[in-house]
Amino acid sequence: MTTLDHLIATHGYWVLALGCLLEGETMLLLAGFAVHRGLLEPWPVLAIAAGAGFAGDEGFFWLGRRHGPAVLARWPAVAAQVERVERLLLRWHAWVIVLVRFAYGLRAAGPVIIGMTPLSALRFACFNALGAVLWAGLVGAAGWWFGKAAQALIGDIHNIEGWLLLAMLGVLAGGWVLRRLKRHLQPRQR
Repeated sequence: MTTLDHLIATHGYWVLALGCLLEGETMLLLAGFAVHRGLLEPWPVLAIAAGAGFAGDEGFFWLGRRHGPAVLARWPAVAAQVERVERLLLRWHAWVIVLVRFAYGLRAAGPVIIGMTPLSALRFACFNALGAVLWAGLVGAAGWWFGKAAQALIGDIHNIEGWLLLAMLGVLAGGWVLRRLKRHLQPRQR
């Protein structure tokens, strides 16, 4: 019989890579939790998360560089963020690249929009790498601390880790659904 621990230990790294390539916070939080449980090793989790997060934002940057106007026409939610990202770039310059992955609603839209600016690809890549490493460390650590806090509150979490995992996924999924509903219910500008 396959256990949850076995599945995480066997498939955790490639699932983490896939998750972090796109958005990643949920997968990285869960990977940090798995590191606390001893199911995954910390350095590979950090390296995979940072590498995949870097690659994903590079892809979004080049999507904006090559097809920016088409992306804005196809996804109005991205277009709605242009003014916000441009304001941030004027104020914080390239440091926006480091921080954009931490900003609500800008994880994917930010690099696309930055790709549409005259910022050099090399400068973007350097600051993107720094941001990816910081993001992987901080979000991964948050997952590890969640595991530590759960263990301190509950004691031996081995018997209820499946329920804890479901609760954590439920909270994250609920937040995602609420964000989608809020976006859907907002009046559309014409």
